[in-house]
Amino acid sequence: MSTCTTASRDLSEPLAGTAATASTWLLVEQPGPWGAEALTASRLDAAVGRALEGAAETTGVRVALIRRPGRHADLHTGARHRVFVAHTGPGRSWIRTTALDDPARLLGLDFAALGAGDPAGLTLRPHDPTAWEEYTGDPLVLVCTNGKRDRCCALLGRPLAGELAASGVHGTWEITHIGGHRFSPTLVALPHGYTYGRATAQGVKDVIEALRHGKVVTDDCRGRSTWERPGQAAELAVREMTGEDGADALTVARTEGGAPVWSVTVAHRDGRAWRVSVAQVAETPPRPQSCGFPLGSPARMEVIGIRAARRRPASGVRAMAAGHP
Repeated sequence: MSTCTTASRDLSEPLAGTAATASTWLLVEQPGPWGAEALTASRLDAAVGRALEGAAETTGVRVALIRRPGRHADLHTGARHRVFVAHTGPGRSWIRTTALDDPARLLGLDFAALGAGDPAGLTLRPHDPTAWEEYTGDPLVLVCTNGKRDRCCALLGRPLAGELAASGVHGTWEITHIGGHRFSPTLVALPHGYTYGRATAQGVKDVIEALRHGKVVTDDCRGRSTWERPGQAAELAVREMTGEDGADALTVARTEGGAPVWSVTVAHRDGRAWRVSVAQVAETPPRPQSCGFPLGSPARMEVIGIRAARRRPASGVRAMAAGHP
């Protein structure tokens, strides 16, 4: 039976500019089964999941559940929850981690501060003894595996997550949802926030090795979650044009306009800058955006021009902030 992933591959659908947008990720370990809306359909208390989602809204923080690869028998009541907070901003990305008995305590976080990249937002409530530690291991690799949202994520994502874990990629976790089911297996690498589709185990290992050295692999890259989708497409286009592979070398300095055409300024840390024209176009022919969905024409970000520009943006122009797709 055909799947949304098969249709997307057969139509050679481009990946650039399709990543979920989030300046900061809040990841809460929750073993056991996940429903389609996992924050309110898992062994996590539904009221807590709903409240976390509400607290994160409009702050640039994206909340998701994670679990270790493997079998997920429903035998984990009472377990402590590993928690990661990862900020993805170029040149100032970081990960902090802790373990909690009660995820409800996360409602004391300052979500606005975390979305802006300020670790001070991790202070829960006054006199809370929670100790957040700096995470210094390999990049976290979060593979989307929630088959209740789309069967492709389970059919393709879970074997990939298992293979990575079995081969010693210790930062591998399964995650509930990062969008783009039709690009499965899909994953996000933190703290940098680069998202990939149609991933293979060797390809993921190449991504990790590059990130260890401050480099980014652009093959099969969907974009950096720090930016909204026009910025994701623009940054990848500048990388392709210049050959720049430094993970933190480029910044989306500002974005002007709105659908269907944006003008995105991508700045290099050496002072160079480019003005990238990005258009939103409808994919044809129609295809399912997710298994079980009717045929549709998903929006695609198409780069239609790049030219050199001054780095300093005009006064009064505000950069697009990361939000939720």
